[in-house]
Amino acid sequence: MPGKLLVSGSSGLIGTALVPALTASGYHITHLVRSGLSSEGRVVWDPAKPVAPESVSGFDAVVHLAGESIVGRWTEEKKRRIVESRVLGTRHLAESLAKTSPAPRVLVCASAIGYYGDRGNEILGEESTPGSGFLPEVCKEWESATQPAADAGIRTAQTRFGVVLSRDGGALAKMLTPFRLGIGGKVGSGRQWMSWIDLQDVVGAILHILNTDSLRGPVNVVGPNPVTNAEVTRTLASVLSRLAVFPMPAFAARLVFGQMADELLLASQRVEPAKLVACGFVFLHPDLNGALRAILRK
Repeated sequence: MPGKLLVSGSSGLIGTALVPALTASGYHITHLVRSGLSSEGRVVWDPAKPVAPESVSGFDAVVHLAGESIVGRWTEEKKRRIVESRVLGTRHLAESLAKTSPAPRVLVCASAIGYYGDRGNEILGEESTPGSGFLPEVCKEWESATQPAADAGIRTAQTRFGVVLSRDGGALAKMLTPFRLGIGGKVGSGRQWMSWIDLQDVVGAILHILNTDSLRGPVNVVGPNPVTNAEVTRTLASVLSRLAVFPMPAFAARLVFGQMADELLLASQRVEPAKLVACGFVFLHPDLNGALRAILRK
């Protein structure tokens, strides 16, 4: 049921792909942005400050994707920006939406499978407990920050994104150059699970959540077939017709990336999209080989 939709983070990897799909589905889009002047189709906000309810009123749905990138060495300042951009921004937006009348029927807020932490071979669903570490704590606070909207009767969903595969950004884009040069390889032992999803399926999942009244709370936005890091390495090398014989040992990853290596590159998260599957969502690219071939032939 398309209508007026407010979207933050529209210039990011997911937002850039999502907005044209929303428009094609009949939504009238207004962008929530951090700079410039408010105008037709644009609302300016500062995530660190409360949001005037009248500036976010009149929308049928809201998709909130904004947040500081987690990629990079996690200095104390970087971690502060990661937390504040997600938790403060989400809380301020949710509090303001709760005060609008009529309120939007649905709020879809980004989260991440970092919620689960490093869990080895354990199969993880939306009801699984959170892990321990910086990322799980961020994700818990991030999701909790949506509570004012839920308390106001707005259907609220937290999309726990897995590793989003796209040629235009994210992990895959960074992997392509070394793999094309034949110097790619597994990270650490290679036994850690990677729960991935094609960018097209991310877009499809968000549209599905917007239009499915039964979907609320955390929703794992991952593909149905997670793979180990070693399998990612073999599959990408095969699709590119290259060898992958230059692994990055765990100590080297930690030397380069610090804490991020343990919580992002070496962590094992075997996540299943239980809620999406249960409500009939159909994946365009359910297997890694097919997804990579589709992405790389575009």
